[in-house]
Amino acid sequence: MTSPGRTERLVLPGVLTAEQAERTVAGIAALQREDGAIPWFRGHHLDPWDHVEAAMALDAAGEHARAEAAYRWLAEHQNADGSWYAAYADGDAERPTDLGKESNFCAYVAVGVWHHYLATGDDTFADRMWPVVVAAVEFALGLQQPGGQIGWKREADGTPVADALLTGCSSVHQALRCALALAEHREEPQPEWELALGRLGHAIRRHPERFLDKARYSMDWYYPVLGGAVTGPAAKERIEEGWDRFVVPGLGVRCVLPNPWVTGGESAELALALWVMGESDRALEILRWMQHLRDADGLYWTGYVFEDDAFWPQELTSWTAGSLLLAVAALGGDEATVAVFGGEGLPSGLEPDCC
Repeated sequence: MTSPGRTERLVLPGVLTAEQAERTVAGIAALQREDGAIPWFRGHHLDPWDHVEAAMALDAAGEHARAEAAYRWLAEHQNADGSWYAAYADGDAERPTDLGKESNFCAYVAVGVWHHYLATGDDTFADRMWPVVVAAVEFALGLQQPGGQIGWKREADGTPVADALLTGCSSVHQALRCALALAEHREEPQPEWELALGRLGHAIRRHPERFLDKARYSMDWYYPVLGGAVTGPAAKERIEEGWDRFVVPGLGVRCVLPNPWVTGGESAELALALWVMGESDRALEILRWMQHLRDADGLYWTGYVFEDDAFWPQELTSWTAGSLLLAVAALGGDEATVAVFGGEGLPSGLEPDCC
């Protein structure tokens, strides 16, 4: 199952025992296709962002060959413009079901590749994936707007969508930092990426009006912190401001207001954001709360409607389990996960000279 010396970093009192951690890892592995693709669950679709999230969880568990297979799938099926489609039926590259190309879905490969390199030290892998990362980053930056924000996507016919999502842009912010770390490791400076990162971070921190209003969604609340754009006292202030609106004590984090629905992915990601801020105790509490979403097979229900006492939708998703494992790995001190989400060795992005 998991590699010796790494399993213990997926053990967290009140969250996962060693046996439970192995079962969760096995649950994700069972969803992976022979070609490396990791759909949400078998019979549903794959999207590139969640595919990478699940691959990172496999790396955190020491399942490096499986993670590498996931990245190989991306390398083999990248579009000529550096993108991937937004969805593929059951992870079948020949059956895309959403021909849109989302900027944050594409850029996230940089986070996964850097994480895998840090976990394995495999320079051959880094060499092979570098052109993939370059093309994906260039695709995303091709949607950057004059104000620094990144447009959401290109439509199926190639039309760019200039509207920007705060959550997606915060994810791209993290991806650019990881891409720049990889570039520095390879001694291939990318000054244009550095400038783009600075402009993007400035927009996230200073110009909320440049993004679509999605304030009802919890991800827009915590993602600027998780993506490394908002730090220090500003991060603390942001989290405190939204805490009572989004956090349901004992259950987890609402996905969207005012719905009585807590979701595992948002709960685990908030825990990771809290850990990034240095608030491990609160992070641990959130992870303990979300264990009511755990199924006997080790995977996690996407969400729970607490007014109806019902799991909804009726799905156990690879990415929900993946986000939980990554949060546990960070709290447990896994070096690669700590570096990628904690920001060690990642550029912070300089504020641009103008607004």
